[in-house]
Amino acid sequence: MPLTAQKIGSLLFCPNCGTLLDTPNGNTPVVVCEQCKHEEPASSFHDIEIVTRSHPDAFPSALRQKRKTQTKLHEGKVLPKVAEKCPACEYPEAFYEEKQMRSADEGSTILYTCVSCKHGWRVNN
Repeated sequence: MPLTAQKIGSLLFCPNCGTLLDTPNGNTPVVVCEQCKHEEPASSFHDIEIVTRSHPDAFPSALRQKRKTQTKLHEGKVLPKVAEKCPACEYPEAFYEEKQMRSADEGSTILYTCVSCKHGWRVNN
């Protein structure tokens, strides 16, 4: 009885040496192992379901990054404080900085950073 390729998931391996076999090209009747020259029938590749999966963090998303908590270190910068409650730890004071991030005819954006936990958030004026 001839040896047939070992199937693991959607991959086929040579039964003699364990090398990963290439998929058949065109109408070739056999696939030849690059290492030991074993000839595997191309029919062994029929009805193989190929499934791929990616971890959600494999492809960073700009929208996903916006949802994450941001921690900022203010080294060398002296920012004014304001009485603004932190949404993360409810500390009553925060540093603030005003920036014009949208078009000139729209209000500015206030960037807050909690004095206690350094959680950052923003408010559009």
